[in-house]
Amino acid sequence: MTTTHHIVFTCDPTQPTLSATKCADWLAALDLRPEIRELSAGKAYEADLTSDQADSLDLAQLTHTAAAQNTDANLVSTVNRRKQLLVADMESTIIEQECLDELAELLDLRPQIADITERAMRGEIDFEPALRERVALLKGLPETTLAQIYEEKVTLMPGAQTLIATMNAHGAVCALVSGGFSYYAERVAARLGFDRWRSNTLTIADGALDGTVGDPILGRDAKAAFLQTWQQEMGLPQDATLAVGDGSNDLAMIGQAGFGIAFRAKPLVAAAANISITFADLTGLLYLQGFQDTDFAA
Repeated sequence: MTTTHHIVFTCDPTQPTLSATKCADWLAALDLRPEIRELSAGKAYEADLTSDQADSLDLAQLTHTAAAQNTDANLVSTVNRRKQLLVADMESTIIEQECLDELAELLDLRPQIADITERAMRGEIDFEPALRERVALLKGLPETTLAQIYEEKVTLMPGAQTLIATMNAHGAVCALVSGGFSYYAERVAARLGFDRWRSNTLTIADGALDGTVGDPILGRDAKAAFLQTWQQEMGLPQDATLAVGDGSNDLAMIGQAGFGIAFRAKPLVAAAANISITFADLTGLLYLQGFQDTDFAA
């Protein structure tokens, strides 16, 4: 029988307790007994499924069982498995922070602004007015604080450097799209080797933030539009693309990518995505594409 799908198991690489035996047991409980292949010892394994097996798989039960042991279980198609275009959200995806929240801390406004951020990322309020409201509270903050936050606070999400380096090494185009700010997106993109980036711009007047953000605001629809534009420019089918993010403003691009990945995402986003990573770091995106550790670039 022809393999049409892979079931991929990934866990937190700092706690590599996964095994082929565990994966086999979880599948056997669903009357499936495929051969388990190791992608990374203790961290990632996969198995082949036919179309009939994939159709009959109780994926909800499998993901529930795996999650109880801190493991992600995702079903992926064999078609164009190694993606040629990666479009990634930045904040809480490629970096560990929400930069606006970090700026707010300098004004003792972090709880107030972080609450708005969380509500927007959960989809409870629209992204654009939420961004304008939060930026307005930063009026008067010295421009120099942008550099201070980048140098002192911004850290890469585990696996980010390996993800971008490996996809670059295998010929993929990597793009960063952020509802955050260009000051940070430009630097993170250069640091990791992204081929292109898009973000919002904070308005500066007399050496300080003036409380506004430049138009048009890059939000949910713009992220999806950039993915579609780049896909068309490259002449790629939809299934050759990958989008990853954590918040509600990532939903549109996640929904139109071949691999639409919710990474450590808000519940609304995880429920809507066809792939969800909760426990693995960003190298999990490579295992989903069938890469092994020996394929990774530094």
